[in-house]
Amino acid sequence: MEKIIFFGLVIPILGFVLYLGATAIMNGFSAKRSKKEVQNIENERPEEFFRDENNLSNEIEKLNQLLKDGVLTQEEFEKAKKKLLDN
Repeated sequence: MEKIIFFGLVIPILGFVLYLGATAIMNGFSAKRSKKEVQNIENERPEEFFRDENNLSNEIEKLNQLLKDGVLTQEEFEKAKKKLLDN
């Protein structure tokens, strides 16, 4: 009878301790994955900024070349440049 009472109390307690341990481990993995994702986003952000900036400067340079070649008038150049800068 004592064994039944002992195992009746120990098994649920042991199960609960294992559940808490597994939950803590899974939370740790989840936090590590989230931290890695945030670091990846932070590392990519400057590259995207420079790519956008380079694209913008390249587009303005192309417009300037068209202006110099006489394809665009000064008014058309200003409108196109304003449109690029507003986007």
